[in-house]
Amino acid sequence: MAKANMDYQQLKHDLEGLYITVPTLFNDDRDLSINDEGIRSHVRFLRENGIGRDNAVLLAGGAAGDFSTMTFDERLRVASIVIEEAGDIPVALGAQTTSTLELKQLSKQAHTLGASFIQVSCPFYFDHTQDDFYEHILAASQASDIGIIIYNTYWTSAELSFNMIERLTEIPQVVGLKWATTRNIEMEFENIVQTFADKFCVIDNDLFFAISHMLGARAFEVHLCNHWPEWGLKLLSNLTAGDYQQVQKSMLDEVQPFYKLWKKIETDYTSGDGYLDKLCMELVGLPSSRCRPPTRDVREKYREEAREMLIQSGTPRVIQT
Repeated sequence: MAKANMDYQQLKHDLEGLYITVPTLFNDDRDLSINDEGIRSHVRFLRENGIGRDNAVLLAGGAAGDFSTMTFDERLRVASIVIEEAGDIPVALGAQTTSTLELKQLSKQAHTLGASFIQVSCPFYFDHTQDDFYEHILAASQASDIGIIIYNTYWTSAELSFNMIERLTEIPQVVGLKWATTRNIEMEFENIVQTFADKFCVIDNDLFFAISHMLGARAFEVHLCNHWPEWGLKLLSNLTAGDYQQVQKSMLDEVQPFYKLWKKIETDYTSGDGYLDKLCMELVGLPSSRCRPPTRDVREKYREEAREMLIQSGTPRVIQT
């Protein structure tokens, strides 16, 4: 169980701010090997444009980081690159896996590498029960004293129940809840945020930033920061000031176009996260790449549409044709 010398309240505080899912960049070679320098250059870009310890956490090897197409060793390699380049910015390692034995190793190795957190979802493929998932998390907490972020990936696995989230408060290492849910008349999203915001740092993964902040959420999943970090800093400033009208206007004017294009791409390509992040990075002059198969390369088909979307939403640094 959690070691007494760890300050989990401090880890919970460290999660507050922008939760930036760092895409894994690959080389354009036969094996799509990991582009170490490309990842480093991207993290440096984030730091040079205001992303730091006081306002962000970087997620290495999450879904946008192609975790499902990487080997165990590659996942650790990507995390080590991000951790080294991030400096004092806290880093979470994406630890989604179908194997509890592998999760224990990810927990140990992430802690050894210097990550602050691991992000864990209910295992996919089989229909796991809530008790299965609880023991999965418990095993991770016993393997090391790293902070644990619970990610409710209801679209790939069992959805977390209210009772399950309540039960997770018994594990001190569980400091974060990355929250999204199916929309229903019971207002489950709002209920969970309001009920558990004092127990976990709630990370809004559902784009209800104004509402969730009012209810106590203090971290926000922000794909746009990969190519427009200043946008995230503006978001935090408006949230802190309680200017929720401006937050919502920004969501409609600047965020909605990104997600509308994402949704359109998903009608033709594998549902995923990283491909639009990477395409937008390319269009502002950053290193980029395709995702690994089975996701096909979206860049040629959607490059100009993405460029126009970025220009219309006011994104800086867009490279002209």
